Amino acid sequence: MSKEVYEEFNQPIYRQQLANGLTLQMMPMTGYHKTYASYTTDFGSIDNYFVPYGKQDPIKVPDGIAHFLEHKMFEKSDHDAFDLFGKLGADSNAFTSFTQTSYLFSTTSHVHESLDVLLDFVQEPYFTEQTVNKEQGIIGQEIKMYEDDASWRLYLGILGNLYPHDPMHIDIAGTVESISKITPEYLMETYKTFYQPSNMNLVLAGNLNPDEIVNWVTQNQNQRQFLPAIKPNRIFNLNDPTAHDVIPFRSLTMDVARPKVIVGLRGIEMPGDGRERLRYKLAIDLLLDVLFDDTSDNYLRLYNNEILDDSFAYNLEMQRDFYFAYFSSDTDQMERFADEVIAILESADQQIDAARTRFNEIKNAEIGRLTGLLDSPEAVANHYGGKFFDGANLMDEIRELRLINLDDLYDVAKRFIVSQGISVFQIIPQHR
Repeated sequence: MSKEVYEEFNQPIYRQQLANGLTLQMMPMTGYHKTYASYTTDFGSIDNYFVPYGKQDPIKVPDGIAHFLEHKMFEKSDHDAFDLFGKLGADSNAFTSFTQTSYLFSTTSHVHESLDVLLDFVQEPYFTEQTVNKEQGIIGQEIKMYEDDASWRLYLGILGNLYPHDPMHIDIAGTVESISKITPEYLMETYKTFYQPSNMNLVLAGNLNPDEIVNWVTQNQNQRQFLPAIKPNRIFNLNDPTAHDVIPFRSLTMDVARPKVIVGLRGIEMPGDGRERLRYKLAIDLLLDVLFDDTSDNYLRLYNNEILDDSFAYNLEMQRDFYFAYFSSDTDQMERFADEVIAILESADQQIDAARTRFNEIKNAEIGRLTGLLDSPEAVANHYGGKFFDGANLMDEIRELRLINLDDLYDVAKRFIVSQGISVFQIIPQHR
């Protein structure tokens, strides 16, 4: 087991890779009672075209199968994993994103037993025609519910503009039609391909003893037999890496009280090295804060002119193979909002010049925010970057953030903000 001490935080990180390929990362936090665990596979909703484990020909599985599989993993022939966690006094959950699926628990006692439950239910698949049919009905209702959620439709709308021919524009849960095609055979093919220990990592933070954790996990894993590790062969290529397939504008009419608008910006150039990707992402985050945070001249001007309000939000999402930013608000001035946001983005160099004196304040504020997250076992575990960011953790993010300077902002603005990557999506009230 390796140990790295982050002296500036007086905090060690312990790492261990087991014989079956499972990667463990552990951060003991002195004085804490809670232990939080995140068990993640490098598999998400966009991984729907791949070569199954042990085979040669690729298959296309139904959209939404990663999310469906997440739901199904909890249910076994004679029990539900949620009930086992509940009996131990542990809270459990799971989520699926475009590129990963994570299973979580937090507890203040029975860490060993909770860890066994986590490993056991994720590594013991149980699929039958009856349980799959039942889950199709449950998830189908969930999909229909989100169809009435205007904020979710706004988000999916801009993804449909930015990636019209790529799987990112499809709801992570799939569609009612696509999940109706999921079978136990599809689920097992997918499980065997992506739920190999070598494609997974286990991160724990809080009240823990690293030696105990490694011993417990090793004991659990030694009770099982695993197939030989084979790197998943996923087949993913952007329809147009230059982003010339981006749809500039679309709109949707819904029963909403106020108009909603979102501006999307699709990234084109993806750095190849994991830590370079992390620094690139952090620099873009700072750039967006310089341009749009609520202390900026841009925000105050647009707010005072009632072009945006407190619903305004912006965010950068960077995952394996793609990244994008979005800027949204409820507003009666949809066209003006979009024009102003695009103008700010396209004049980023001048905007950075004007905000030169604010840069260190914004950077220090972000360092302070991330440092504050070190008090949260959940944040520590969920910030683990996995393979995409070369195993970076929250403390690595803070270290990288400290190195970013104003020149980095000019560089990422030039690389990220390209005209063909910009798009607008509106939701218009029915009464208009």
